[in-house]
Amino acid sequence: MSTLTVVTGLLMLVGLVGIVVPVLPGLLLTVVATAIWAYDHPAPGAWIVFWVALGWYAAGVALQYLVPGRRMKRAGVGSATLVLAVLLGIVGFFVVPVVGGPLGFVLGIFLVEVARQGDRAKAWSATKAALRAVLHSMGIELLAGLAILSTWIVGVFLLGQGS
Repeated sequence: MSTLTVVTGLLMLVGLVGIVVPVLPGLLLTVVATAIWAYDHPAPGAWIVFWVALGWYAAGVALQYLVPGRRMKRAGVGSATLVLAVLLGIVGFFVVPVVGGPLGFVLGIFLVEVARQGDRAKAWSATKAALRAVLHSMGIELLAGLAILSTWIVGVFLLGQGS
């Protein structure tokens, strides 16, 4: 097995971990690893593998914003709420390492919704809807990453290891 094939596989695994633990741009890392592999692979079919992977990437990015966004709008969670929650999540990430980001995000949604609606029960309901949407987004991204990984694995088996 070539060194580049091993490195590509490891980069893809790191990318998948980056999807679940949002420190790295995981989905982007998986498609970039495929591009590096295709660039160095001697078979022209390697570029077909890359273009299919890029298609999975584009579909994943589009779906991860369209599907959860619609659900949040139906639940009454506005874009301004999410922007403020993301900002509080970023602050939380630096204040409390690792868990501060998600905690700040959840707290941000709750606080903005309490201020907007004046009712804690409604604010908590909106917060739960936003959290479900975020989990759906992460799931869509993970499925796209697994599709990219699967496409690459099929490419490796069909085209060989390369140089």
